Amino acid sequence: MSDFIEWGALSQVLVAGVLVGAGIPALFALGLRLLAGPARDRGDAVPGAGEAAGRRTSDDGAVAVAIPRPGPARLAGAALCLGLVVAAVATGLFVVVSGGH
Repeated sequence: MSDFIEWGALSQVLVAGVLVGAGIPALFALGLRLLAGPARDRGDAVPGAGEAAGRRTSDDGAVAVAIPRPGPARLAGAALCLGLVVAAVATGLFVVVSGGH
């Protein structure tokens, strides 16, 4: 059976598939997570916790929550991750459109 299977080529396709199939979406998710800013405890489970935490509420009880901006290091990391994703997609499109293998 090994006469019909090129194991080197199969391993190259497997590695490329794992990198593109899991690596690119993971980079995208990491970039979005870095853009989201630091995680905070929102305190939504306890009634009245918004007033205790200093959050503003309107007359109808809606809570206005201030979302902090991510720091410069997080923005740079997010730009790097999302830039790599865009570059990978552009490279893939270029290869497909040019008819190359």
